[in-house]
Amino acid sequence: MPIYALRTTSNREDQVVDFVTSNVQKKGLHIYSIIRPHGLRAYVFLEAESREAAEEAYHKVPYARGLLPNTVDYKEIEHMLEQIKVQVNIQKNDIVEIISGPFKREKAKVTRIDQTKEEVVVELLEAAVPIPITVKLDSVKVIRRDEEEAKE
Repeated sequence: MPIYALRTTSNREDQVVDFVTSNVQKKGLHIYSIIRPHGLRAYVFLEAESREAAEEAYHKVPYARGLLPNTVDYKEIEHMLEQIKVQVNIQKNDIVEIISGPFKREKAKVTRIDQTKEEVVVELLEAAVPIPITVKLDSVKVIRRDEEEAKE
């Protein structure tokens, strides 16, 4: 699959990734991966079926500045990528902070963990009614353990 380099406003790469991801899901576009290498500013990479799909993915996205004219060879960006299986130390009843997505900076309590899907179900602490929210494991960080477990 061809990889396209999308120019963005510097330090706005994460927001562009969120908007593009939302566009891809809403429109059902053939975008297979969105790559945001840490340490590389002002660029996001899109692995897409066609240039038209990549252009449609960033259409009307704030901070997206346009695709570079040529595709990017995988070997050019391979050194920026790490393929790792993350083993996250999150347990039930941990208090976590959501670090990405619409609930960014919210604190929540872990109610369930699904290691196979790499997802965690949390309930926001400051919500009036506890509503379970499913987020990716890498979207949360533990800020404190349940007190009962700490005493053991």
